[in-house]
Amino acid sequence: MFGPDERILVAVSGGKDSLTLWDVLLALGYHADGLYINLGIGNGYSAESEAKARAFADARPGANLRVVDVAAEYGASIPELARRRKGRKTCSLCGLVKRHIMNQAACEGGYAAIATGHNLDDEDAVLLQNALRWSVPYLARQAPVLPGEPGLARKVKPLVRLRERETAAYALLRGIDYIYDECPHAEGATTLLYKEVLNQLEARSHGTKEMFYLSFLEAREQYGLFRAEREALDMHPCERCGQPTTAPGLCAFCRLWAAEEGR
Repeated sequence: MFGPDERILVAVSGGKDSLTLWDVLLALGYHADGLYINLGIGNGYSAESEAKARAFADARPGANLRVVDVAAEYGASIPELARRRKGRKTCSLCGLVKRHIMNQAACEGGYAAIATGHNLDDEDAVLLQNALRWSVPYLARQAPVLPGEPGLARKVKPLVRLRERETAAYALLRGIDYIYDECPHAEGATTLLYKEVLNQLEARSHGTKEMFYLSFLEAREQYGLFRAEREALDMHPCERCGQPTTAPGLCAFCRLWAAEEGR
């Protein structure tokens, strides 16, 4: 995933998984800085999650945290964008904005990789969703390590073999104070349903979660399953921000904000 001398940018949300990951990397002596993206989610959610991330960094010498406020930086919060962009789900917009900002921060900061706190439960739920829909482009990108390309930082998920309850136990034992509440926009998300289905399967057949995900990774490596789809992507620089995109002209992120500017 990364070497001992490489600089890592950890995407932190204030939750148990990302703070656990940051804590582990710091404890192991890695040069790991944090990036928190304030999405402007209401009911105090973004404010509290940012406070948790800041408190974590303040309590650990050498833990550097960069905060990007989407509304202050670009002119609108994620909920505001969702209200204006009818037909676009909040979670979809959130993912688009976060991916762009994370990659930009990693490339501009000279980091070797972006590390996220996705755990086994997260990966299993997404894998089940993508497999049911046969979303081949998404399946092609689902891996613990996505190698870097010109303009795209390497992406790594060091916690993919750990269950959610294991990261929660680690956070408890280490005294990590994290936000317990789920994002209010996650209510009704299909990934929560898939997690529940997988929990039921696991209860009936122990080891199902590990088998499902690890067998998928094994098929990728041994048979090249879905890998050719990723290699076939035709990437070129966005005309506005310069980040790689498959779209003609502007990337999806820049099209989003260009539409906002034209309101």
